Amino acid sequence: MNDRYDPGYGDDQYELVGYDEYGRPVYRQVPAQQTQQQTYDPYAQQQQQGYGYDPYATTGQQPPAAYDYGTGQQQQSAYGSYDPYASGQHQHGTAPHDPYGQAAAGAGTAQQPRVAEQTAHIPQQAGPADEEDVRDRPEREYHTEQFAFVEDPDDNSEDVIDWLKFTENRTERREEARRRARSRIVALVVVLALAAVGGVGYLWYAGKLPALSSDDSATGTATAAGAQKRDVIVVHLHDTKGGGTATALLVDNTTTKRGTTVLLPNSLALTSDDGTTTTLAKSVEDDGSDGTRDALDTVLGTDIQGTWRLDTPYLQNLVDLVGNIDVDTDTDVPDPGAEKKGAAPLVNQGKAQTLSGKMAVAYATYRAPGEAQNAQLERFGQVLQGVLRKLSSDPQAATTTIQTLAQILDPSLTDKDLGTFLAGLSDLAKGGDYRTDLLPVRTDGTLSAQASEGVVKNVLGGTAKSPDKDAAVSVSVQNASGVKDNTEKARVVLLNGGFTFLEGGTPGSAQATSKVTYADAAGKADAAEVAKTLGLPEGSVTKGRISAGADIAVVLGQDYKPSSD
Repeated sequence: MNDRYDPGYGDDQYELVGYDEYGRPVYRQVPAQQTQQQTYDPYAQQQQQGYGYDPYATTGQQPPAAYDYGTGQQQQSAYGSYDPYASGQHQHGTAPHDPYGQAAAGAGTAQQPRVAEQTAHIPQQAGPADEEDVRDRPEREYHTEQFAFVEDPDDNSEDVIDWLKFTENRTERREEARRRARSRIVALVVVLALAAVGGVGYLWYAGKLPALSSDDSATGTATAAGAQKRDVIVVHLHDTKGGGTATALLVDNTTTKRGTTVLLPNSLALTSDDGTTTTLAKSVEDDGSDGTRDALDTVLGTDIQGTWRLDTPYLQNLVDLVGNIDVDTDTDVPDPGAEKKGAAPLVNQGKAQTLSGKMAVAYATYRAPGEAQNAQLERFGQVLQGVLRKLSSDPQAATTTIQTLAQILDPSLTDKDLGTFLAGLSDLAKGGDYRTDLLPVRTDGTLSAQASEGVVKNVLGGTAKSPDKDAAVSVSVQNASGVKDNTEKARVVLLNGGFTFLEGGTPGSAQATSKVTYADAAGKADAAEVAKTLGLPEGSVTKGRISAGADIAVVLGQDYKPSSD
């Protein structure tokens, strides 16, 4: 740490030589010997006599000569040179500028000589370093960072650069945002295109495209209908209280992953075991499950794996086990157990009606007066599809449900086989890959070309083969006698007489007299033979319009008396 450089401190001697422009005293070190060399000091100050120390007064030396730049010679005038900081008067008598009033304070004093700046120091400031210390110190190195002001731009330049950078960055961000948006749009379009192609490919593979579906057509791109694998069972609903049956085929197409219920009208013409023509309803009652299954295989060209006989009490239990079903009902169904008329219906017409087991049985077997059997058959199909939607898709759980029913199944169909089969259909029904189709049948019970192409070929994968009736006359019988058994009795009589029987249903009201109608003159003899076979008078035969598919139309009236045999 340096010592303070004060006058009188240490061995060095200092003397006052004057004051600076701020009024502070200026000292210098007294030299050991006065130098004889004169130096020019343009900043030396003149002092008034008596005010400051005059080195020339004590030593007897002449003041240094001023150098004349005009002539290049020194002038020996003691105070002839211009001293702007002199505190005394000028040699010509003119008072110089005195900013600190030193002239007034030093009136009558002697003038002060000029002082070399190198030896003048202000008190309280560090003095000059010793020569030895200066020599011992290493030469100071200067670095560019000490002169940072050379490279630092001014404030305005930095503001301009910052603004340019901000504008450039904002433009770049906008361009980058546009590029990202375009990239996202392109990616989205690509994803949607791939999804569309994949969806169409899946529908094509599954055969669900409208133009390629096996349900509509068998084009070359889809698997041929005959080559598709199907599992088929036949279901017979037996109404244990009201009588009658309803039949449907459950089809699981494992190739196209679609399920279908094919409703079979009772008037479908079949060939019985003895080779005679019969109807589906009569075959179920007379020939049983085995005979009916074989007859259906012959007519439809199918391969039915088993028969499921479903009596109405088991249907009721099945609906209760799956937890009720939801059906879009098409009519109100009265309560069969109501004691008086006008009671509230058991089943209401409407969308998504929840049906219990009892309600489901009533709806599936309901047939309004004068209504065709197909209407009741379609209700049965709705109940079947509702059950499949609620049944478990797990084969083990579905098998447990079937075993809980404790019904007696056909030997060809076990509980496990039926449970596994129904579980597969349930999965299709829940996924929307299930539908119900009605097999179109003519009034004579034969299959039309539409039925052969639309349902028999595409859905069942078979070929329609209606019974051969080249030599037989088809007779459509409508029972208007009011006696239900008369239809069956007339059927037996006609079949025994070599005619083909076609059930024509029941009209809405009874008729008093019977009527036998033929369409043209060629059928008059056949009509007369039919009347004779049924025991009807010759006057009941008349010419008129009959339904397509039948050669002769018969209406049984109240005058019909079946033969005792």
